[in-house]
Amino acid sequence: MTNRQQNAAWQAAQQWQERARQARPSQGAGGLKLLATWLLFGVMMIVGTLLGLFFLLIGWAMLPFLRHRMKKRAETFRADHAQPAGGNGTQDNTRSPDDKHSSRVLEGDYRVKPDD
Repeated sequence: MTNRQQNAAWQAAQQWQERARQARPSQGAGGLKLLATWLLFGVMMIVGTLLGLFFLLIGWAMLPFLRHRMKKRAETFRADHAQPAGGNGTQDNTRSPDDKHSSRVLEGDYRVKPDD
């Protein structure tokens, strides 16, 4: 016997190779399975791409409606926060409507009228 046949690692490798040969499926079935797997993968990629394009087109079609709604919301916001026409810009928008006893300071030049 040679050293290779007596080496435990060499024998283990030979046994592993033999088990791998026995566990390997026949080539015909493996080729068909591989082809079917690739075809299934290709079909799934095509379906995924088509679904992505479909949702992209739906998103683009919804953009004008979304833009219209956002413009309406901005107009409402501007109208709610607008200063009254002819006002001097001293309105305090931070007060709550039911805050009746808070004092507001009006800025400007004041003169005291003499009593007549």
